[in-house]
Amino acid sequence: MTEDFTPELENDELYEHHRVIATDGQVPLRVDKFLMNFIENATRNKLQQAAKAGNILVNDVAVKSNHKVKPKDVVRIVLAHPPQENLLIAEDIPLDIVYEDETLMVVNKPAGMVVHPGHGNPSGTLVNGLIYHIENLPTNSNERPGLVHRIDKDTSGLLVVAKTDFAMAHLSKQFFDRKTNRKYLALVWGNMKDNEGTIEGNIGRSLKNRLQMDVFQEGDFGKHAVTHYKVIERFTYVTLVECKLETGRTHQIRAHFKHIGHTLFNDERYGGNDILKGTTFTKYKQFVENCFKILPRQALHAKTLGFRHPITKEMMQFDSEIPKDITDCIEKWKTYTLNSKE
Repeated sequence: MTEDFTPELENDELYEHHRVIATDGQVPLRVDKFLMNFIENATRNKLQQAAKAGNILVNDVAVKSNHKVKPKDVVRIVLAHPPQENLLIAEDIPLDIVYEDETLMVVNKPAGMVVHPGHGNPSGTLVNGLIYHIENLPTNSNERPGLVHRIDKDTSGLLVVAKTDFAMAHLSKQFFDRKTNRKYLALVWGNMKDNEGTIEGNIGRSLKNRLQMDVFQEGDFGKHAVTHYKVIERFTYVTLVECKLETGRTHQIRAHFKHIGHTLFNDERYGGNDILKGTTFTKYKQFVENCFKILPRQALHAKTLGFRHPITKEMMQFDSEIPKDITDCIEKWKTYTLNSKE
């Protein structure tokens, strides 16, 4: 019997930090360029160093940075330390608790707070605060303690947190079965044609920019998504709308409204931080830039949240105040609209 002297890849000591599977239509592309499309805050230099150190695997084989990725390739970044989201640290972060009992908690998340740790946000998240506040939180299917659903970093508003395994299963099923009541308030660019309506269209990762979601009207790509909306008020070049979510896809409202030509006001990722409607006057440009300063994020707030209590079976409904940055911005547009009519 001959001995195998091939050094074993010590998989036990390598932790997967990123995994991307190339689509069927992937054109051959250098692995460092390929990964740049998927990883937020990544630089070519960092990726090239990772490849040099043998940390980039394609179909489980370490590759150089000039390796060409082909359709269906499984590209992984593995490192000797676990991803930071696996190292959850309890932090004494003040939480705006709207309601709490032994089973669940409803939290009003401020804009700017990330919901769970991840790449570039290892701490200071809602989850870090939750595990400080509550011991032994149940984990969801993504191993994230307490989280039944999530909202984006720069979206403010209501979230329900499960404190027991039973509550996690019960609430998750309500979200899956579309039995919850979720209403958002959004300020969007342009004067919307209809007073109310429904936006439908599958939502999936954009093929051009992997940090965006896109709407795919036909075919199997993406996940089915439905957003109902109602106009609350119109202000010359922007419209205040109430959005009712039937499904809860990543960036659903942001992607759906961009798709119909009404990108959310100051939504940088989707191009709403450009002056999309209005005049070319310098004074108007200055006015909009002042609005952007008052509201330095997308104009989106998760205002209403309703669900059935897992234990009492009672229908619970919560409403939150609109944050000051959004109300201040709305007031400025109200004044502008009044003045432009004079």
